[in-house]
Amino acid sequence: MTTYRIHSAPRELQSGLREITRAYPSVFVRDRKAVALELVRDDRLAPGTVRLLGEGRRITLLYRDRANAFRGLGTLMATPASAIARLNRTETAAFSMRGLMLDCSRNGVIRPDALKDFLRRVALMGVNLVMCYTEDTYEVPGEPFFGYLRGPLTQAELKDLDDYADALGIEMIPCIQTLAHLEQILQWDPYFGLRDTPNILLPEDRTTYDFIAKIIKAASAPFRSKRIHVGMDEAHGLGTGRYAKLHGKQDSFQIMNTHLAKVRDLCKRQGLTPMIWSDMYFRLGSETHDYYDLKWKIPPKAVKHIPRDVQLVYWDYYHDNPDFYRKMIANHRKLGSDPVFAGGIWTWSHKWCALPWSFTAVDASMTACKAEGVREAFMTMWGDDGMEVDIFSSLPGIQYFCEHAFSPTVDRKQVARRFETVCGSDFADWVRASGIDTVPSVKKPSYANTSVGLLWQDPLFAILDPHMRPWDWKQHYLKLEQTLTKAMRGGGLSGRLEYPARIAGVLARKVDLRRRLEQAYRRKDRRALTGIVRSELTDLEQAVKALWRYHRAMWMRTYKPFGWEVIEHRYGGLMARLDTVRQRLGDYLAGRVPRLEELEAPLHDPWTGIKDRTVNIGYSRVKTPSCIK
Repeated sequence: MTTYRIHSAPRELQSGLREITRAYPSVFVRDRKAVALELVRDDRLAPGTVRLLGEGRRITLLYRDRANAFRGLGTLMATPASAIARLNRTETAAFSMRGLMLDCSRNGVIRPDALKDFLRRVALMGVNLVMCYTEDTYEVPGEPFFGYLRGPLTQAELKDLDDYADALGIEMIPCIQTLAHLEQILQWDPYFGLRDTPNILLPEDRTTYDFIAKIIKAASAPFRSKRIHVGMDEAHGLGTGRYAKLHGKQDSFQIMNTHLAKVRDLCKRQGLTPMIWSDMYFRLGSETHDYYDLKWKIPPKAVKHIPRDVQLVYWDYYHDNPDFYRKMIANHRKLGSDPVFAGGIWTWSHKWCALPWSFTAVDASMTACKAEGVREAFMTMWGDDGMEVDIFSSLPGIQYFCEHAFSPTVDRKQVARRFETVCGSDFADWVRASGIDTVPSVKKPSYANTSVGLLWQDPLFAILDPHMRPWDWKQHYLKLEQTLTKAMRGGGLSGRLEYPARIAGVLARKVDLRRRLEQAYRRKDRRALTGIVRSELTDLEQAVKALWRYHRAMWMRTYKPFGWEVIEHRYGGLMARLDTVRQRLGDYLAGRVPRLEELEAPLHDPWTGIKDRTVNIGYSRVKTPSCIK
């Protein structure tokens, strides 16, 4: 490994460089025999450009913007030793915004120390903007139920994070909600008067706008940036609740535009430039209320009243064809401005990032954005269904996104080398860990969350079994467990591979449990049932308990403790049900009950319309066939 000694650097980089050199002490040293590194600001370079020049044992890093200086460090760290002496490399970003959005609203509020670790790594990849998506998980002075028992990020924590990010050339901006997705706060009695529906604020109400002004001020106060994301997506049922009782049925476009104009004005009073998710303008113009309906139509009158000084964010993580993204970008331009694009690194509803699908979607969307000249883009990492994911599993996807930002085409080997340099772990192993979801029957990249369904489905009422036939995957999970268990002993972040390794271990012991129990029961094979109880069920119970304990430790290192109780209830429920399996089988084998009705009940496939054996599904659907959760 090549080592570097920072010979000189402008003052604007020194705080960030201290953090990087502390984090990578084996790369950046004080040894005078190391390669000398001089960092120089050069305003003659094009925006978004960094240049690396090597001459013998000396490297000059020329940069225009601070963020690109840190990208340049990442490039240098990934450069083979043999290329250093004659290094001559220039990179220019296709995007002025290379951003990330981390979900801090679905139970997992990232710990500030974990986020700082994350920021250091993504700065070296080339990220220059980060936002934490906070519905109610930020401190609002005077509002004790805002983020109540949810671990909100405090004003002091956010200010400290903004300082830290700024030192690395990263702009942090607030990302909140000012219309929908506010059920966490609207559930409390003091806020009932602000409701239109249980999750949507009441438009055209003075109390509502006093409240919005207060949260905008609180959300933006810790940050240097004068930009703010004010949400407004997925306001399904807007104007149909208390609003309709007060005002009667009104045109949805008019309600949306009137509300947006008022929120825009509140932002302007505080010197802020807002952006919003764009989907409501498309849903309201679609006969099927579909965001991605290319036959969408919007009345010219509605277009005329969309504020032009509010940026619209086109979010799309679902398509693998660049042409589709290009058509949607064109439709956004019909609304009067260039959109900001928001793609996805697929962390949500997963336990490990769906990396193969993330690469596919990023490829398609970034190819389209570059072809269409979209200059601002960021990647979302949502946490739907409880933030069961390890957010650090998104890092290979972020590296892939950044290579798209700085290169016309992406070289997967270069992505891997950069990731391995920044994270100290094997890229292929992290992608391989996505195999907890990308099982052998998956012929092309998919965002199905196979492991979530198989882990949480009831061991006796295994409703996924008729569709998935998961017993075919037992050997797949056994092999994956072995591979990841070996890989997790590597350096850097390799230890995080223990999480998918333990998940694979549980699934290897669970995927055929119900089937084997039923087969032995129908054969009246008491010996086989006894063997399952004494050996296989015991192994499974121990594996689940070990996974629960590891997941708890990983959570406490990564997220605040609030929200873990939701996940722990899931583990507790699974362990209790496995104990019931043991008790029921024991009663049957001892002759205390004459039959096991759970194993006599036939299982049917409710997903016959889905050709793939995998499905994207949540905990509440698979834990029981009952609607009473």
